[in-house]
Amino acid sequence: MSYRLTAPAPGWTTTTDVVVVGSGVAGLTVALNVRQAGLRATVVTKAMLDDGSTRWAQGGIAAALGEGDTPEQHLDDTLVAGAGLCDEDAVRALVTEGPDAVRRLIAVGAAFDRDEAGEILLTREGGHHRRRIAHAGGDATGAEISRALVAAVRSDPGVELIEHALVLDLLTDADGHAAGLTLHVMGEGQRDGVGAIRARAVVLATGGMGQVFSATTNPAVSTGDGVALALRAGAEVTDLEFVQFHPTVLWLGPEAEGQQPLVSEAVRGEGAHLVDGDGVRFMVGQHELNELAPRDIVAKAITRRMQEQGAEHMYLDGRHFGAEMWETRFPTILASCRAHGIDPVTRPIPVAPAAHYASGGIRTDLHGRTTVPGLYACGEVACTGVHGANRLASNSLLEGLVFAERIAADLTARHAAGELTERAVDVAGARAAQPVPLLAPEARAEIQRLMTRGAGVIRSATSMAAAETGLAHLAEHARADLADEKPADPRVETWEATNLHLVASALVAAAALREETRGCHWREDFPDRDDATWRRHLGLALQERGELRAQPSPVR
Repeated sequence: MSYRLTAPAPGWTTTTDVVVVGSGVAGLTVALNVRQAGLRATVVTKAMLDDGSTRWAQGGIAAALGEGDTPEQHLDDTLVAGAGLCDEDAVRALVTEGPDAVRRLIAVGAAFDRDEAGEILLTREGGHHRRRIAHAGGDATGAEISRALVAAVRSDPGVELIEHALVLDLLTDADGHAAGLTLHVMGEGQRDGVGAIRARAVVLATGGMGQVFSATTNPAVSTGDGVALALRAGAEVTDLEFVQFHPTVLWLGPEAEGQQPLVSEAVRGEGAHLVDGDGVRFMVGQHELNELAPRDIVAKAITRRMQEQGAEHMYLDGRHFGAEMWETRFPTILASCRAHGIDPVTRPIPVAPAAHYASGGIRTDLHGRTTVPGLYACGEVACTGVHGANRLASNSLLEGLVFAERIAADLTARHAAGELTERAVDVAGARAAQPVPLLAPEARAEIQRLMTRGAGVIRSATSMAAAETGLAHLAEHARADLADEKPADPRVETWEATNLHLVASALVAAAALREETRGCHWREDFPDRDDATWRRHLGLALQERGELRAQPSPVR
């Protein structure tokens, strides 16, 4: 059984070879690389081309580029951070192909910071035993990568760009093979209203789902649309319980909601210290790397200290850097802090954990193929097996880059073999899929409150049961409104709320099943790691009557 969002019938249709949803490092790399094989590409993005999560990445991109560093050392650090759930073949592909992928990114036009001799400057971040993080503009790496890729895509007449477009659902042929998608283009886009794109292959690079929580580093567009689409289409999602909470997010007060300013891990990599209200460095002695321990360890330590002291935040102290270093190495963070009335040159920065990155997502193989034929996924929306239970710092941009190249290579090979054929799909007939009742726009804030309280940094059976009950109540209310012929209007706000609800429900279901503490999944009632029972991936798929079925699988 497949499902779809309640939406008007497509009023227009266009055709391409490969449709890519998302305009971050992953999506744009796929588009540029399939163009080299002569394939037409259409890039669909929810806002403007450069408004995705990539542009917000401050720290950098990790790769074994420095003297004395090796892919094997990068692999070891990644496996340790992933807490036993990384698929080693996927990590090996990442670290061995990563350095050349970064060099190709430079060839596209990305300019990384260099020293006086012209060598790429490298820094350290949490979990890394080597300086292997390449950065740009001090702390504006994502913005520079986005700038270079956007410029390259805009200069290619073989890439059609559709901005301000929310993807709705997958189109499939009679064999269940992906054959395109439906989407809604908002008023500022190229076409108004709901339409359809027919394609030989569909690539999802829609980014994260951080907006499922009240406080997040993710932009407002990160509402889990790709994961929700994949679930409705029958694809398997994996490891959704592993949501990384970034340890050092600028604390703006107890009522702050939505996207919060990130204070990059690179600040700690350059020597800033985490301290409590008394100035005590509480990370010392908790891990061999102190403040540079993997993110799950640091986030837990901050949360514990906050609980012990009844505090709402901790502090990041970089006063010893001096003004010149703040201004040259971290100009973006400095400006952000000062805009909120905090000068890190003269006082410590108040910080607290906030939802940051989804280590799980749509399950893929090493070529980015999902469990639905013809549907690919890469970047944060995908679960390649690289991150395991906790992403290693700055591996995200590299994963998007490497696996986007792998998807493009697979599509190119299929095209050369004559396998990438046009698929017959009845766009109007696709409406036969079961429609999903839409949630009202105000449900979004309630979903965020339920998830923050019930499935945030610290979880328990009791807290997650409360979240499950609240989410079920929201679904029942939507069904009741539909039965009373008072359904929510199909529009962007209701589609986003409905996507968030499905993703939240799947996340809580997975987190409730995993009865252990591992990586960034922290259970108060099961505080220990249980390799005998839980050293495995936990997949979920949508079944008839909208139920989520668990599908455990071994670590590759």
